[in-house]
Amino acid sequence: MKCPFCYSELSNVIDKRAVKSSGEIRRRRECLKCRRRYTTYERVSAVELAVIKKDGRREPFDILKLKGGLIRALEKRPAFLEIDSIVSKIEAKLKAKGNFEIESRIIGQVSLSELKKIDKVAYLRFASVYRKFEEPGDFTKELQKIH
Repeated sequence: MKCPFCYSELSNVIDKRAVKSSGEIRRRRECLKCRRRYTTYERVSAVELAVIKKDGRREPFDILKLKGGLIRALEKRPAFLEIDSIVSKIEAKLKAKGNFEIESRIIGQVSLSELKKIDKVAYLRFASVYRKFEEPGDFTKELQKIH
């Protein structure tokens, strides 16, 4: 850690405390060169998820892409106001799997599972895009599955 005043890398930690609200560690430091004090905050960096696409490509997990799909499915539905909570639940379930490379189909399945619990109409909307419905009979088949 470099001193923000003299840029020396020599410092002592005077005090250390956990910041409960953010999960960070606050450290009060004193520069051994200029004797000035400063505060640093440290946090564990999150391991980012990677998505394995159907064609084998890998790309970083994009929470906004997931949220966009859910917004379309939940549009004008009562659960729309819970969108951030739903996205957080899905992301937590994906991370809980312990594998940080996740196939896109798993993301779709977890999303469908959450929507099924919350709003059956949103579930059908999402399923129609995810499963590429091509005719009205596809909706009927899916409706029979959820009843």
